[in-house]
Amino acid sequence: MKAIVIGAGIVGSGVAYRLAEAGAKVTIIEGGRVGGGTSGTSFAWTNARDKAPRPYFDINVAGMKAHAALREEFGGAPWFHQTGSVQWASDEKKVAQIKARVEVAKSWGYAIDTITKKELGELEPDIDLDLVGDGIITYAPEDGWIDPVVYANAMVKAAQKRGATLKTGIKVSGVETRNGTVTGVRTADGVLHEGDIVVNCAGRWADGISDDPSLRIPLAPTIGFLVFTPPVATSIARSIHAPHVHLRPDGAGRLMMRENDMDQAVSLDMTPTPTMPQAVEIMRRAAEIVPCLKGVAPEAARITARPIPEDGFSAVGPVPRAKNYYLVVTHSGVTLSPFLAKAATDEIVHGKQRAELKDFRPARFFN
Repeated sequence: MKAIVIGAGIVGSGVAYRLAEAGAKVTIIEGGRVGGGTSGTSFAWTNARDKAPRPYFDINVAGMKAHAALREEFGGAPWFHQTGSVQWASDEKKVAQIKARVEVAKSWGYAIDTITKKELGELEPDIDLDLVGDGIITYAPEDGWIDPVVYANAMVKAAQKRGATLKTGIKVSGVETRNGTVTGVRTADGVLHEGDIVVNCAGRWADGISDDPSLRIPLAPTIGFLVFTPPVATSIARSIHAPHVHLRPDGAGRLMMRENDMDQAVSLDMTPTPTMPQAVEIMRRAAEIVPCLKGVAPEAARITARPIPEDGFSAVGPVPRAKNYYLVVTHSGVTLSPFLAKAATDEIVHGKQRAELKDFRPARFFN
């Protein structure tokens, strides 16, 4: 089987690896560089804590388990940091929401529980406990975070060892079809790349691969804004979700920070800079809860668009109006990638339908 994978981000790289491992002759076509799109500008938190309904929760848990399994498979996973996550709130409404979500997650078997301020201080001694309040604190020990570009590179290299070909800096300009069957893709340089199956893992660009409405699903990307510190002397070790800022380690002593309201305060046409007011505000909030950050200026800022199908849920599977065309487009791609890679390969190469994906088929957009 000749397979063409469009996109070498965190999703496409994983799919390419599993397809090559299963014996497919894989060509990966990436318009930029490996991990250079949304994957490289992601908070990259692996979790299923607030994922609902149950089928979506289940595939996110499967993704978390698949990440842990990769560590065994590869004899190590330098991209995977399973250090857990903490969250707290003192606002009465937010406390009630978190309590309800924790109860549901625990009833579904998720590893999450409430902890005391003392326990939070033992986990994260750099946090100013006086600002935590007396509401609720949760700890999810199996959560983690990913270095997405390191992961994508490892998956691409593993695919190449199994015979895959990587083409970067070449955009796909169209999908070739014949009598309702996809036969390959054409790139911007005019070259036709023929294949028995085309797998679209282009993320937020997935709906721009073809003008043919029978090959497109509606996307509703959302904006993401990230701010980075310079290397700082801090012991922060896990994802921290405080009321007004989220932060986590990002390697080499740096921290990555974000918050929902700041996502809404930026746009894709802005040029992100560490001095822009939104970045300065996020830094200020982080320094309130982590006092060792006081006086530290942001080092970098990034803006991205998250690839989200219109109804908010993953779109994984064959497109009903075209043979040999398979989509893997999703939010939570960081968590889901290793699971979706195996599931898609089961379906594409082995002809095994994965029941876990039945609620996430692209066919729902073509009724």
